[in-house]
Amino acid sequence: FTVFTLVYTSIIIGNMLIIVAVVRSQKLHTPMYFFLANLSFLEILYTSTVVPKMLEGFLQEAAISVAACLLQFFIFGSLATAECFLLAVMAYDRYLAICYPLRYPLLMGPRWCLGLVLIAWLSGFMVDGLVVALMAQLRFCGPNHIDHFYCDFMSLMSLACSDPSIARMTTFILSVVCLTVPFGLILTSYAWIAVAVLRVPSGARRWKAFSTCSSHLAVVSTFYGTLMVLYIAPSAVHSQLLSKVFALLYTVVTPLFNPVIYTLRNREVHQALRRLKQTETIEGWW
Repeated sequence: FTVFTLVYTSIIIGNMLIIVAVVRSQKLHTPMYFFLANLSFLEILYTSTVVPKMLEGFLQEAAISVAACLLQFFIFGSLATAECFLLAVMAYDRYLAICYPLRYPLLMGPRWCLGLVLIAWLSGFMVDGLVVALMAQLRFCGPNHIDHFYCDFMSLMSLACSDPSIARMTTFILSVVCLTVPFGLILTSYAWIAVAVLRVPSGARRWKAFSTCSSHLAVVSTFYGTLMVLYIAPSAVHSQLLSKVFALLYTVVTPLFNPVIYTLRNREVHQALRRLKQTETIEGWW
């Protein structure tokens, strides 16, 4: 309980610092940091959907109604799906910035940025809304204990008395689409980025161009890797304990390391946080 309380607190503080830095710093009012602030806000929300109930379960046997369980799955699943699309949007943004630097301000204007973010958010809620609508049609009349720290899809399906085959097939198809399509866009974007970077004559400029993408690549690798194992190839997870470990990677570990990755590997965010700290110190002194 103590360990995960500290982790959860660090997730909230770290991601809130990024949001505040982006909002307060004029230099960070660019599409890349607008998407980063949305990513931080999204991770605060979906971590808060799971971790508080998990912490309650460490102290006592946590009870949750079927309706509340479906609601938790809907909110968490929608936000996780939205993150898949948002990470693809961030890769597309880096592709335009590196491959079309002169046309980038026109191609990634404020309205287009807002539209891409809204599509990412709404797509998650639409997709998982369909899944939850199918799950709500099932009857849960058997065992009432979930062997997991949150209302995961497979754990809920194992408690259903009626035939869950339609819900399982629909969820599998939607998982494949919502994971492979954004992941394919990310791979395509980075393939073109790699081609453009390799054409840069100077080694220093080549490294500077690629360094803007390294943080995003680290997040994508962790997030998509665990989701694909759990929802597209669940047979690869041979035990419930291993399933919980993989679930922890994208519910707790990834939101914890995202602020660290983007802060340590991004000079502009680091400088913005330093200026924010100096401003708060001066205001407090006055």
